[in-house]
Amino acid sequence: MNNELLPEKSWWKRNWTWALPVGGCFTVLIIIGVVVSTIFFSVTSMLDDSVPLEYALNKINEDPEIVGQMGFPIEKNGMIQGEFNWVNDEKVADMKVPIKGPEDSGTLYIKASAKGETWTYHEIRVVVKDNEELDLLEDDWD
Repeated sequence: MNNELLPEKSWWKRNWTWALPVGGCFTVLIIIGVVVSTIFFSVTSMLDDSVPLEYALNKINEDPEIVGQMGFPIEKNGMIQGEFNWVNDEKVADMKVPIKGPEDSGTLYIKASAKGETWTYHEIRVVVKDNEELDLLEDDWD
C-alpha cells in the first residue's frame, strides 16, 4: 500500500474556471467606468471654464439688486446642466447653473452664441430660491 501525500494544487489551478471570467468582467467594468468618468469630467470642466459662465457670474456679482438679495460674493454651487456646442467656429451655450450667495441661493440661466471669439448673449437670468426672476439683459436693451 502506497501512502504518499499528493501535493495540493495551486489556488489558480483550483479556481481558474470562475476566476478568469469574473476577473475579465471586472476589468471591462473598470475600463468602462474610467472612460465614462473621463468624458463626464472633461465636459464638466469645459462648461466650468467657459466664457459665458465667467461673464454671467461677473455680471450678477456687479448687479446691485441680485447682490442685495443673495449677498456677495455669488458663486457656482453644484453641477452645471446644459450644453456647449462647438462646430467649426460657431459656439452655442445653453446652461443652467446653481448659484449661492451668503444670504440666499438660486439658479442662473445662460443662453449665448458666438462666431469666433465674440459672444452674443440671448439670456442671462437669475431665479432666486423664492421664485423671484431677475433678467440681467433687460437693462442692456434700454
